[in-house]
Amino acid sequence: MVEKHLRLPAVIDATGLSRSTIYDKMKDGTFPRPVNLSKRAIAWPESIIGQWLSSRVQRAA
Repeated sequence: MVEKHLRLPAVIDATGLSRSTIYDKMKDGTFPRPVNLSKRAIAWPESIIGQWLSSRVQRAA
């Protein structure tokens, strides 16, 4: 089964983070990097975003 990939608007909705915060966190290594879908398109695997969110919840608990 093919995994779903999330484009930036969906990642923003899923995480509640702004575009600039996502890119800042990617720069400092605290947010997953996207994969290239084509020359001008990127997306994040849905499972990677889910894992990142789960790790944030576990740290808060």
